[in-house]
Amino acid sequence: MIKWLQKIGFILFAIALIAFCVNMLLGPHAIAAGGITGLAIIVESLFALDRSITILIANGIVLVLALLFLGREVFLNTVIGAGLLPVFVYLTPQHMLVTDPMLSMVAGSVLFGVAVSILYANRASSGGTAVPPLIFKKYFGLNTSVGLFLSDGIVVLASLFVFSVDSFFYAIFSILITSITMSYIESGMNKKKMVYILSDQSELITADILTKIGRGVTLVPVIGAYEREARQMLLVTLDAKNYRELRNIVNRHDKEAFLITDTVTDVHGKGFTYESGSV
Repeated sequence: MIKWLQKIGFILFAIALIAFCVNMLLGPHAIAAGGITGLAIIVESLFALDRSITILIANGIVLVLALLFLGREVFLNTVIGAGLLPVFVYLTPQHMLVTDPMLSMVAGSVLFGVAVSILYANRASSGGTAVPPLIFKKYFGLNTSVGLFLSDGIVVLASLFVFSVDSFFYAIFSILITSITMSYIESGMNKKKMVYILSDQSELITADILTKIGRGVTLVPVIGAYEREARQMLLVTLDAKNYRELRNIVNRHDKEAFLITDTVTDVHGKGFTYESGSV
């Protein structure tokens, strides 16, 4: 029950944040940055139909797609988001919070990306064009940020025929910033360093890594192709902030050590996703 309430809380926060972005940051500057919310801004300009009504109708169609392709759990979570978004958009004042269109676009796009990422993390969506990217990811393995970019492109293109060229380019930059924000949140906030170390002082280096950095070390047996000499390679995965300390440890014991370093975006297991009494 507690986890379910937490999930609902995150969904409500994300929906409120989307409504804030649409009515106070993007909408006042006629920036139809994709999605059903962008379409609603266009329809409101053309036919004076309240944007919340357009969102409500479009989300009804989206709910059917979610049930058919994404399953009952996502459908139920989408019901919450899709049902509440038009309510939040209706209740949130349409006020120009930031007068500078560029600053308003950047702030709105980043916050919009954060909101959608929160929804995706909870296997939910606000409806609209947030659902097709989930379908693309499930059936075609397409990253959600890329899928959102493609589905929103149609709405942005339509805005070119309704608003000014400036608004069109603002909308393009907006979905780019939103996609970058989502991509960073999905894969860039948990970056770690994975380091391979070949050294004649592997025992001393291992001891310092264990005691001074507090990370485990995996010993990998390897054979050099040239000399056919069996050696042990150290494999270490650690937080990026500890990488410089690791370099200092290696240099202290062996300045001629051979290091290969890679950046990894997701690490699960003891010492990373949960704590343990030992490392």
